[in-house]
Amino acid sequence: MNVGVFIVIVAVLGCMCVALLFTNKGKTAGWLQFRAKGVDSGFSLAEISLLYKLALKSNMEDPSALFWSQNQLDLCIRSFVRSMHLSGKTDDQGNQDFLSKLYDYRKKIEMNKPIFKNGISSSRQMSEGQHLRILVPNTGVFQSEVIKITNSYLTISRPVSNKTPVSLSWYGMKISVYFWREDDAGYVFDSEVIDEVFSKGISSLKIEHSDSLFRTQKRRSVRVRLHKAAFLYLADGYSGTPGRVETVPGLKCILEDLSDTGCAVGVGGQAAAGLRVKIQFALNNVPICMVGTVRSVDYWEETNRSTIHIEADPLSLEMRNYILGEVFGMLPEDEEDELPFRMLDEDAKKMGSRMQNNDTDPEALEAADE
Repeated sequence: MNVGVFIVIVAVLGCMCVALLFTNKGKTAGWLQFRAKGVDSGFSLAEISLLYKLALKSNMEDPSALFWSQNQLDLCIRSFVRSMHLSGKTDDQGNQDFLSKLYDYRKKIEMNKPIFKNGISSSRQMSEGQHLRILVPNTGVFQSEVIKITNSYLTISRPVSNKTPVSLSWYGMKISVYFWREDDAGYVFDSEVIDEVFSKGISSLKIEHSDSLFRTQKRRSVRVRLHKAAFLYLADGYSGTPGRVETVPGLKCILEDLSDTGCAVGVGGQAAAGLRVKIQFALNNVPICMVGTVRSVDYWEETNRSTIHIEADPLSLEMRNYILGEVFGMLPEDEEDELPFRMLDEDAKKMGSRMQNNDTDPEALEAADE
């Protein structure tokens, strides 16, 4: 063999060995960095190994990004959920435990966003249309909403209640205002009524601003907006299995939002806080049941409809995972959900009547709208 050719071959092989060495070192360094971040994030070595495989399967340039990037983590979770469904191992306890841990971490990333962490300090930062609850000492709790905001005062609709005297005079009255800010927390502040006016054709009150808002009940979960048919059941003294599917008729309602800690449901008529209820609906044609307590109610007299905010009892691991799959958009796309049973209008009327006959509990004012 020509000496020159031999030297060239040796040089090429040497370059290949060096490149391979650096590549292996790079992979090793990448794995070590990934493992360190996984341990810091609370995952076991077995879970970290599986996460690394999911990251590589998702063609991530930097696998470690899934520990801080919501989008990268979503890719891994979707890949894992898809694998569970394709393998038919959705009921496997180990898979459900790992999926629950992934959702908890996903929830942590979401809740660390500024929209969840940063609150407001002044009523001037409120939004028009914000629903309010007005507490008048020794009188009761009223419903209202923000009509207009100026730098000098806040204009709210004249507070209403089914127990309020029509002739009630608001001028000069000292009130406490409670509201739940979207994707944030509950707030309370004290104010005084400056005047009774008409604003935008609505009987309204001008009240003083406050720069001392007290932030309470910070949201504990991420929720998703929905408009989904559901059934509502009264659950006073309910002793059955919470996830058991009901086959008897229930009250038709609309599921308006959903989280792993509760939901909001729209119903006809005026509902009341403090009720024990069960909600049944479907996600990807899988029946989901939640038993919980009505913590607060928003009632709109002009449409005679209520939105009830329900705090759910603890859910089974599998059902919680399924709900979080809907919240984070991880469920595989499927046909439109169809509830597998019908409801009888007569039973709905009876249930609606029972709901309306319950008195509103003023103590629910301080409860979370979860």
